[in-house]
Formats: sequence, C-alpha cells, structure tokens
Amino acid sequence: MKNNRFTVILIAFCAIVPFYSLHGQNLSDNELSDTTSTELVKDDFIAASLDSLANQKFFDGFDCASGKEIENIFGFSAGFVPVYADSVYYNRLKRLDAATPINLTYNQYVRDYIELYAMKKRALMERVMGLAQIYFPLFEEQLDRYNMPLELKYLAIVESALNPVAKSPVGASGLWQFMYGTGKMYNLNVSSLVDDRRDPLKATIAACQHMSDLYKMYNDWLLVLAAYNSGAGNVNKAIRRSGGKMDFWQIRPFLPNETRGYVPAFIAVNYVMSYAAEHNLRPVQPRFYHYEIDTVIVKDVLSFSQISSMLNVPFEEIQFLNPSFKNGIIPATNGNNYVLRLQKKNIPDFVNNEAQLYAYRTEAELEKEQVLTMMKTVTQAEYHKVKRGESLGSISKKYHCSVNDLKKWNRLKSTNIAIGKRLIVRPESMQNVQYAAVKKPAEIEKKLTTEKPISRESESVNNSENKENSELALKDTAKSAVKIRVENKYHKVKSGESLGRIADKYNTSLANLRSWNRIKGNTIHPGQKLIVGRTEIAEQVAVATPEPKAKPKQKGTDLDFIYYTVRAGDTLWKIAQKHDGTSVDQIKKLNNISNEKSLKPGQKIKVAVVS
Repeated sequence: MKNNRFTVILIAFCAIVPFYSLHGQNLSDNELSDTTSTELVKDDFIAASLDSLANQKFFDGFDCASGKEIENIFGFSAGFVPVYADSVYYNRLKRLDAATPINLTYNQYVRDYIELYAMKKRALMERVMGLAQIYFPLFEEQLDRYNMPLELKYLAIVESALNPVAKSPVGASGLWQFMYGTGKMYNLNVSSLVDDRRDPLKATIAACQHMSDLYKMYNDWLLVLAAYNSGAGNVNKAIRRSGGKMDFWQIRPFLPNETRGYVPAFIAVNYVMSYAAEHNLRPVQPRFYHYEIDTVIVKDVLSFSQISSMLNVPFEEIQFLNPSFKNGIIPATNGNNYVLRLQKKNIPDFVNNEAQLYAYRTEAELEKEQVLTMMKTVTQAEYHKVKRGESLGSISKKYHCSVNDLKKWNRLKSTNIAIGKRLIVRPESMQNVQYAAVKKPAEIEKKLTTEKPISRESESVNNSENKENSELALKDTAKSAVKIRVENKYHKVKSGESLGRIADKYNTSLANLRSWNRIKGNTIHPGQKLIVGRTEIAEQVAVATPEPKAKPKQKGTDLDFIYYTVRAGDTLWKIAQKHDGTSVDQIKKLNNISNEKSLKPGQKIKVAVVS
C-alpha cells in the first residue's frame, strides 16, 4: 500500500511538518511514513467529550437503524471498518474545501482525528450522528441568519459531542461550551435554577455572535476557531511569536496544546460527517427529530414532575429537551416567563390543561410552594423607585403588602409620594417570610407575651356563614386585656375556577387556601365558599374574674367533646383526616355509628374528647 501514499505535494508537505499522533501510537506500514514516535500523548478533551455520551440517559430506548431503514450503498457487512489511503482522504477533503470558505487542509494531524472519529470511537460517533438530526437544523438556521459558513455547525461536535449538559473541567458548559464570563457578554445568564448556556437556541445565537466578532478581528475562519477555543489573547500572542503570521498552521506551534488539536479535529469532523456512509457509520436514530419539537410559554412556576405526571410524558424526555433548567423547575413568575420545549404531539394537552397544570400536585412533591417560598424570601431590604402615575396603593399591590406597611417602613405620615423617591418595599426583617403572610401589628405584638386559647372547638368552615370570628390570644393585665379577633374573607367558587386562579386573584398562596379551608388536594366545587384571606383586629376587653377551679369529673359523668358538622361528600375517613389524633373507629364509638352511609349533611357529630 506504500505505492498508494500521498501525492507529491503531500509528501513534500509532510517532510516539513513534525509528526503528531493523538494517542502516541507508532505508525504502521499502512500509514503515511515509516517514522516511529515514542512520545506518549494523553487522551485529550475531544476524546473525553465523546466518552461523555456513553452513559447519557437520553439515549435509553434509542434503537440503531437497521439495514432496511438506511440503505447500505457500499455493501459493507455489520461491524466492518473501512480503511482508506491518504490520497483518498486528501481528494475527499479537497472536494469539501472547494465548497466552503473555511480552509479544510489534509495532513497528519487531521488524519489522526479521522481515525479517532471513524475508527476508535465509532459507536459514540454514531450517537453524535443521531443527535445531529435534532440540533443541526437549529444550528444551520442561525448560521444562515448571521451569514456564516454552515460547516461551523460541526464545531459543536468538537466542543461537546452534542451533549447539551456537557461541562468541562474548567467550567465551560452546554453545546457550545461557554465559560461563565463569555456567556454573560452574550446575554447567557446563570442562576441557581437556570443556566442559559445549556439552552440550545440561546447558546447557538451567542456562539454565532461570538464567532462573528472574532471573524471581524482575524478575517480567517481557522483563526476564529482557534480564538473560540483558547481566547483571542492566546491567538494574538501566537501571531506575535510567529513573526506576524496570519495562518493557523504557521502559528500552531505557539498555541496552547489543546488548541493545536482543536482545528484538526474540526476538519476531521467535517470529513467524517460528510463521508459517514463510506466509513460504514450509521446514526443511532433518536426518538424524535427537530421538526417534531415545538415550544410553549410557561407563565407560572412549574416542575418537570408536574408535566410528566399530568401529561404522561417521560421525565427524561422533558429533561433532555429543556437542559437549561438545572433542578427540573421552571421558575416562571409574573413578567418573567420561560420557554418550554415538548414534542408537538404533547403541546395541545399542555395548552388545554395549562391552569390545571399549575395547580396540579402529586403526593410526593410540593416544588412549586418550595420554590415560591425561596423566591419570595429576601435577605436584605429591597427598594422601589417611584414612577409617574404610581401611588402607594399600586405599589403595595405590586409587592403584596399593605399601604400601612409602606407608610410604616418608610416613615410616611400621608399617602403622598414624590416621583423618583426610593421606597422600602421589603425590609430586612421580612427574611424567610412569604409576602402574603398575615402580620400582627407591632403595637399588639409588644403587648402580647403569651397566648391562651379560649375555645377548644374544632375549626370548621360552615358554608351558610358569611364570616367566622375566633379568639386567638388573651393577655391578662391588672384591669384589661388585649384580644385578637380574626375576620375571614370569603369567596364563592364559580364554574371553571381553580384553586390556583383564586389564589392569584386574592394575592395569596395555595398553601394558605388549603390550610384555611382544610383542603387536602385541589378539588373544589361551584358554589362552595372558601376562606381567601384573614384580618387580625385587636380589641381591649375587661378581664373576667377568675372562676374557682372546677372539680375533676368522676367516671360516669358527662364529658366535654369537640363537635363537627358534616358536609356534603364527607366520609368518616375524611373527617378523621381533618382532626389530628382521631381515627374512624373512635368517631364510630363516640357516636354509636354502625353504618357510615347514615351520615347526613348538617349532622353534628363528636370527633374527640376534651382531655
């Protein structure tokens, strides 16, 4: 095979190019020269990025295409690895080079990476080819938008092997491997819950903008690739050390080791992806393709678990399509919406059940409340700058507090405020307190040192009542005491309303609605009256003269009980669940109930004995 080596041009080229081998292996008789190398080179980041695909969950269930699905135009048997002469590689790359403004050169460095992708890492390369059917249409659309060579799409394979959650040892992340600082320059924001560098669309746009800026500096795509990998500073230093050369191959010896192999790897990927069939490479077919994916806008906090459970979509699929959400939580709030990617077949179910999705809960997770609590917790004071047309009322509504709160926090004597004034809207003392929490007036809290319950009746909601007053605390003094009375605000459920919608309407949380109305899940009925808010009122009351202690009741005398009024749909089990420490058998025994079906709405039953 030595007679079929390079052309005269390539032989002359290789005579002046130092030998380089990706894995430090000796050249065989079938390779470019008889020279051997004893230098051992460790597996580099490019091979490592391919290895990262080996155990990714989003490949579970993917099936390799059969021979019937993809035509084997060369008649290769399964597992056969073709090997070609250097002249074949040279001529094929020459044809590719003629169709692109990127200089696709063939040499020993490029050959080493062709062997990596087409021979040594064949199985992983076939997975990359499958992922390309999902991501390449997206890449090509943005590259065309920025008038850039479409072949730059292959750069993402070198960077991340098309692994959307790939992370390098130095902290680069995503398909295009953006560092934190570079990502911020191109509007890729990172928070505790969201990493825009992992968002396929946002990161692709940022990569196009970054490479466009680099091309304006160098006017050479290979230098652009080198600068994308190592930074413009390293490329500029290499240019100076080479005597001002503006050619990658001439400045290559002065570049960092990683970058020296980066450009040859890019050229090799161009070749292997273009001549995959000639190398008997067949893509691992994905479950879906780019054209089967669509987007919806998420307007409220939502978890992958909620979407998966209610829409019956595999959790791993949602995770794969939406890699930017780091903890499986979409932290959408009013005015801060997010995009969710799903298969098109699942979009109608999301749109038709959007309100129910936001309110939906499984027994095992309460992510939404946890995230809202976290998002609505502050560690330092927050301020608002007054704009034209704003009032204390509109500002208090925006920040879920009262006008009196704003006046107190800012020491205002009236509701008049000047444009441009900075108002405290959440003081430091509100740390770990939800915005919608009911607060006791400061003057009352100073007077209260202990709380004494004055009623032991079970707190139940009676749909026929318009308001419920319950005494919460009493402080004995020499002549008078302060009593805190709670007034409930009610809402009558209309057809089509959900707990989530009602909570938004009254600026409260689902947890509060469930607690106030003793609701376990999300089921409510038209006509049902719900407590949607509570107001605490302080009253001065005369202190009653202490009565003599009652004598202990003897066995056989009457006992004190806690009573409960049965509602429509109640069962003994539901009633027992509403009263801690009470069981179904205990309720049956207290009321001599033998048949549970005998319960009737309005019936008053005993649920516990007052100890």
